[in-house]
Amino acid sequence: FSSAAFFIVAGLIGADRGLLIPAVGINPSRTGLVQLLRQMGGKIELRDERYCGAEPVADIYVERSALVATDVGRELVDLSIDELPVAFIAAAAARGRTRISGAEELRVKESDRLSVMAEGLRSVSIEVIEHPDGLEIAGGSIGGGRVDSHGDHRIAMSFAIASTVASAPIKIVNTDNVSTSFPGFPDVAAKCGLRIETLREEADV
Repeated sequence: FSSAAFFIVAGLIGADRGLLIPAVGINPSRTGLVQLLRQMGGKIELRDERYCGAEPVADIYVERSALVATDVGRELVDLSIDELPVAFIAAAAARGRTRISGAEELRVKESDRLSVMAEGLRSVSIEVIEHPDGLEIAGGSIGGGRVDSHGDHRIAMSFAIASTVASAPIKIVNTDNVSTSFPGFPDVAAKCGLRIETLREEADV
């Protein structure tokens, strides 16, 4: 599900004809992002729910949606902690001001994800207020710019998803870890219609 999360948000903010993501794990303890995005008005369908061994799976279909801001507290944060960076991208593309609290755990991940996401969002012209345990994100028009992912794979991939609706290209640096956590991410993204160019000589995406 954590890998599919990037494409769920991509579909919601940028898919002209919808996007179907097959055979995704939907363990309720891991899928808080679905509830969060539905709370924002995201059109998400779980199709053909079934089991693969002991784990529930489904095909996830998403349609481009007019997302609106929401308040996200600790209960949803705990169920979507690893997916929050890409949820912040959804908030940046939504109408209104989204508030996420109870997410201080993000400060001790592969990077301080609250600080690095706030920095990155500002780099693409999104207004952000950083709090000790979360962010306030004023949705608006995502612009182009240069984003330093600080070696954090989820932040790098989240800003790649932001490029689906950005007004100009986004250059993301320090992305080496993407190939370790999600081998072939640029190729999968390309199959979904994202235009990602890997600049190998600078290890940038």
